[in-house]
Amino acid sequence: MDTYQLLEAAFLGLIEGLTEFIPVSSTGHLLLAGHFLGFESTGKTFEVLIQLGAVLAILSVYFARLWNIATALPSDPGARRFVIGILIAFLPAAIIGVMLHGFIKEVLFESPMLVCITLIVGGIALLIIDRMTLEQRHTEATEYPLSLCLKIGLCQCLAMIPGVSRSGATIGGALLMGCDKRSAAEFSFFLAMPTMAGAFAYDLLKNIDRLSADDAAIIGIGFVAAFISGVFVVRGLLNFVTRHGFAPFAWWRIVVGTLGIAGLMLVG
Repeated sequence: MDTYQLLEAAFLGLIEGLTEFIPVSSTGHLLLAGHFLGFESTGKTFEVLIQLGAVLAILSVYFARLWNIATALPSDPGARRFVIGILIAFLPAAIIGVMLHGFIKEVLFESPMLVCITLIVGGIALLIIDRMTLEQRHTEATEYPLSLCLKIGLCQCLAMIPGVSRSGATIGGALLMGCDKRSAAEFSFFLAMPTMAGAFAYDLLKNIDRLSADDAAIIGIGFVAAFISGVFVVRGLLNFVTRHGFAPFAWWRIVVGTLGIAGLMLVG
């Protein structure tokens, strides 16, 4: 391990935190950046494990609200329904993630061209959804019906394909099912916590015997960078999407995907 590797880890961690909660695919950005930088992590664990830094960013910003929900569980049916809804939304991705873990890490994560294509296709889809006139029947993330939570959870499964974007799939699906932009983004925040924590725990369990002290140092640097940059995104994203919608992220996806394809064609 050298200084250059640590700087790469910090840079990639910064990318993770900046892109995890916006619908542009943090994993897709990490895989493309890692490919062009020549960055290789043991078992592609770095790209998964540093997501815990982004999870802690949500916890730090939403701690008071989460604490209120937790303390209300024994007496408030609404709080219990919300927690059950998040767990229901989490289950489809958890099941499919465990079943297809090897295929995802060994095949999909090794396909930068696939990432570029899904970035572009997802960007076009997001542009179309953002411009549609949709009925807004659900405006409070904590009051989504359980059936809606399950449908959003099924949409999240699309993000098993790198480049699709976990937040993009959940937010886009929620918008199509009658949620407003702000609550859709907020529900995606809440759903990220069990989803990313689960991915962290499972990937660590599968690869812990392969990780060295150098791997731990690199992951730690990326973790801290992801946490710091994630805090800034979580604090500002809801107001941004309320004012500007998701079109800026859609165009970003298309530009990055197009540049990625050009780069792969030029340098491989």
